[in-house]
Amino acid sequence: MLKLGHLHSSFLIFGSMKRFINHTTLLLILMFLGLTVHAQNKFTLSGTITEASSNEQLIGVNIIVPSLKTGAVTNEYGFYSLTLEAGTYDFVISYLGFQTIRQSISLTSDRVLNLSLEESTEQLDEVVITEKVERIDIRKPQMSVNRLSISTVKQIPVVLGEADIVKSLLLLPGVTSAGEASSGFNVRGGAVDQNLILLDEATIFNSSHLFGLFSVFNPDAIKDVKLFKGSIPARYGGRVSSVLEIFQKEGNSRKFKVNGGIGAVASRLLVEGPIEKNKASFLLGGRASYAHLFLPVFDINNKAYFYDLNTKLNYKLNDNNNLYFSGYFGRDLFSINDQFENIYGNSVLNFRWNHIFSKKLFSNMSLIYSDYFYGLELDFVGFVWDSGIKNFNIKYDLKQYLNDKLQVNYGLNNTYYSFNPGKIEPNSSDSGIVEEQLIKKYANEFAAYVDVEHNLTEQLSLEYGLRFSYFIRMGQDELNVYENDQPVTFDPFLLIYQSADPVETTNPGRGGNLADYANFEPRVALAYTLNENTSFKASYTRLAQYLHLLSNTSSPTPLDVWTPSGPFVKPQLLDQYALGYFKNIADGAYSFETEVYYKDLQNRIDYIDGANLIANDAIEQVILNGKGRAYGWEVLFRKKEGDFTGWLSYTLSKSEQRTLPRNNDEIGINNGEWYNTPWDKPHDLSFYANYDLNERWSFNTNFLWQTGQPTNYPIGQFEFQGIVIPYYGLRNVERLPDYHRLDIAATYKPKKNKNRKYQSEWVFSIYNVYNRRNAAAINFRRNQDTGQNEAVRTSIFGIVPSVSYNFKF
Repeated sequence: MLKLGHLHSSFLIFGSMKRFINHTTLLLILMFLGLTVHAQNKFTLSGTITEASSNEQLIGVNIIVPSLKTGAVTNEYGFYSLTLEAGTYDFVISYLGFQTIRQSISLTSDRVLNLSLEESTEQLDEVVITEKVERIDIRKPQMSVNRLSISTVKQIPVVLGEADIVKSLLLLPGVTSAGEASSGFNVRGGAVDQNLILLDEATIFNSSHLFGLFSVFNPDAIKDVKLFKGSIPARYGGRVSSVLEIFQKEGNSRKFKVNGGIGAVASRLLVEGPIEKNKASFLLGGRASYAHLFLPVFDINNKAYFYDLNTKLNYKLNDNNNLYFSGYFGRDLFSINDQFENIYGNSVLNFRWNHIFSKKLFSNMSLIYSDYFYGLELDFVGFVWDSGIKNFNIKYDLKQYLNDKLQVNYGLNNTYYSFNPGKIEPNSSDSGIVEEQLIKKYANEFAAYVDVEHNLTEQLSLEYGLRFSYFIRMGQDELNVYENDQPVTFDPFLLIYQSADPVETTNPGRGGNLADYANFEPRVALAYTLNENTSFKASYTRLAQYLHLLSNTSSPTPLDVWTPSGPFVKPQLLDQYALGYFKNIADGAYSFETEVYYKDLQNRIDYIDGANLIANDAIEQVILNGKGRAYGWEVLFRKKEGDFTGWLSYTLSKSEQRTLPRNNDEIGINNGEWYNTPWDKPHDLSFYANYDLNERWSFNTNFLWQTGQPTNYPIGQFEFQGIVIPYYGLRNVERLPDYHRLDIAATYKPKKNKNRKYQSEWVFSIYNVYNRRNAAAINFRRNQDTGQNEAVRTSIFGIVPSVSYNFKF
């Protein structure tokens, strides 16, 4: 009866939430429709905009009416809708890298206008679009967002010549990492696990190959990259720091295309083409590294390689219905002498259905599966270990274009999670290892949202919304019970926190609920336009995060596991405030952006001293709920036109956390004082430049300088049984040396490329030109000769030259 009762309650709550959001959004729509009933002489222009050569839907195309200083932007599926008074208007349809269309259209009834844009053949064609495009961005309330084109990503010099989306993000203000060969990235003083990474709407839990050397995203298969650092729309949730939204290409439905590249350590190949011309297409891309193949030549019996596969199918049922199926599969393997083998990677599948109900109502339904797997085999010990996280997600999003001043986004989202903290098995009959499964965990996260884009006046624009999230930590096979519900105790004599022993272990079963959390997450942003080139923007964002990555290192490793909120682990709650100034200079040839922000975080996980996270079946015994804060100032100056383009960015910031004592007898973590997070980097300066010398040669460079990451150095030592042992003081007081490097690259396009189907280019690059030995870590050890402790710097890369060959036909 208990299981059925809890299950019945869950369905009732889920149904109530659905009815709540349906009734709320219906009421809002009726209110907004009521405001526009009087406008009987208004008509709607809508349609889809694609790329002429491939029929690929284009994201972010501007449809502008210069005389009215208004317009629309295509969504993630190339759809747009614009409602205007009856009349004849001159429209400008523009998109970076494509020829601008200027067309006069008479609106005397609702019209559908589908357009195809041709790629620009000359550099001059690209600069025409800035006439009004950037001014529309100035008016939009959306702030704290950076977008990178794939062409820019491919131009940025990176280690070993492999174009890398995540490494390119590090050149933007407010984005850092723990250093070379480190996994993930940090945004505005946030942790790696606080970033929501979406590939075609599916969650990617580990964005790195080879422990951080490369990202999992094949740039040849990617169409659009957008990073939300703040002012995050209500349709996104589940992480408190940022959203990285990446969409794959749809596949060329007009003609067969092949492109790829051969690099120093990896190669890639992508094939796309029509299944049925202009109606259905496919995309298949593969990438693999092969440096390990040369190791046996040097009598090295180790392996380290990765491979990934991108797939996409789409089918146009009719003008109002499109189906998409996309997938990604990636794996990394690292082994040492066949005694140690580590395999990990992501797998995602997504089925989407786009439906256009009317010229003003667009919808998208998605069914998503995501799986992150981590496997480890220690042959010399005799066991196999695997862990991971899976989720099943169904979401339904709608966008209603009420008029040219008002748009409403609303939808539902439900995600079921299955967590495998770890399972150990013997790898042979004589290993002596006993099979053991750590307690599996299960959870469900429901969300409903409404988000409004509202142009109040010609000067003032608003974007406001509300997200409701409801998280249920479901039952499991075993649950520890502690005295006073305190899995961590404090020793007043030793002044340390210790793991508590459970007083009993219960078996709630899968049907029960261990905990549930509900949160309302308001979002609001505004833009006040001083003139066509200048605006001020402000935003407030409330976010809730129910999943946590258990890691006490500065950079996450594949061994780190995810855990859900529950009886002892509370969800993280963030409030972010931001204020910005934005200006276009010289008619959009240059732009200047600056923002200040403040982030207040509740329930950030902190670890007691000496916490053991690996294969820990009672993780609540080594963690406490703390607080965090981050604040900073960001500056970004861009040059967008001409043969010389690029940007300069600088961030001044601070990121701290603390865990206060729970009562008067305790001292808290770090004596209850604020201390630097492992990713706190007060100064971050980056520069990127591209110079097109002529049709055959282009040159690129970037420079980075960052404050060294916080660390701990010994403050003294003592001797115990003849061994000298160092001891440490407060957390993260010291820092590694500052990080800086200069990279350069040159791209050569052969003259024979002109007027032929087969196109190719050579990319020559040098990573870390002046051979800076940046410290990845500084460790202390005892010198065998002198018997004294000494500091040893560990560096990953010095100077790294590379050559890549890219082709397409």
